[in-house]
Amino acid sequence: MSENSILSRLDGLKIKYEEIGQQMTDPEVIADMKKFVALNKEYKELRPVVETSEKYRTALNHLAEAKEILTTEKDDELREMARMEVAELEPELERLEEEIKLLLIPADPQDSKNAIVEIRGGTGGDEAALFAGDLFRMYTKYIEKRGWRYEINSMSEGTSGGFKEIVMKVIGDSVYGVLKYESGVHRVQRVPQTETQGRVHTSAASVAVLPEAEEFDLEINMNDIRKDIFCASGPGGQSVNTTYSAIRLTHIPTGIVVQCQDQKSQLKNFDKAFEELRTRIYNLEYQKYLDEIAGKRKTMVSTGDRSAKIRTYNYPQGRVTDHRINLTLYNLSAVMDGDIQEIIDKLQVAENAERLRASEE
Repeated sequence: MSENSILSRLDGLKIKYEEIGQQMTDPEVIADMKKFVALNKEYKELRPVVETSEKYRTALNHLAEAKEILTTEKDDELREMARMEVAELEPELERLEEEIKLLLIPADPQDSKNAIVEIRGGTGGDEAALFAGDLFRMYTKYIEKRGWRYEINSMSEGTSGGFKEIVMKVIGDSVYGVLKYESGVHRVQRVPQTETQGRVHTSAASVAVLPEAEEFDLEINMNDIRKDIFCASGPGGQSVNTTYSAIRLTHIPTGIVVQCQDQKSQLKNFDKAFEELRTRIYNLEYQKYLDEIAGKRKTMVSTGDRSAKIRTYNYPQGRVTDHRINLTLYNLSAVMDGDIQEIIDKLQVAENAERLRASEE
């Protein structure tokens, strides 16, 4: 992409950005909540491109001025200052150009959303449930580090601890765009607590990360939903509370079933279950898009194919391996304490490189 073509694209986006800013002050647009939400989202997405393009233009102007001094100025001191400025600006312009190229690639519109995260113990019985519990702890620690928050929708505890399944909603800035890399099968290799011979076993847990469907993303006919109310139960089947506050919703056309038993109030449980149901219905359609890109991006293979093994946690050797980008780190205890940013950063870099290649083909 040449300098001129970058500048002409940036000009167009700046005009669009300013037009959207104007539209958002129009009382008619403000009154139309659906339109206002969509425009506000687009405005926020364009802001980084416009801000980076301003830096790029400023750097270009400074470079032109410094080169002008080099060709016309006789004063050695001024020429030396200009030479130093050129040496600084040329690599900075290259960096900004790469940044702009990435920003110009259309982002996945789901990236800015909150996420529903489902962790399920897979093969390995009690040990798989314990590992699902370890993954849940890893994510909640990471969520805290990011300044996000989470709410539990439903859980089914394992007989020896951990979870057979746990579903949570994660709320924050661009949650799905970060956590989407975690979808897939996570494998653990360690000596289970129940193992007397000291043998290493392999167990697995699967993680599914779904972008949360917002109110305006789709409309659901309430006549298509069957609602069941029951008592929330804990491990061993004992009743957690004696009021019928847990909610199970079944979407008859798709057969999708969700339940929420976390809140004491039936109404709150209904709201949370309905949010999750909307997300799961929305994701039936979104999955088709994921399947389409899965073949093109190895970083996203897990999302397109939930059975793909994406990562191995090996306790005897204290290592974590992400199979998508052949990354091995020897800091397992830090990772299990929520220190997963380095892995996510490297996955994002790999995906960005793949997206850049695809856009240039």
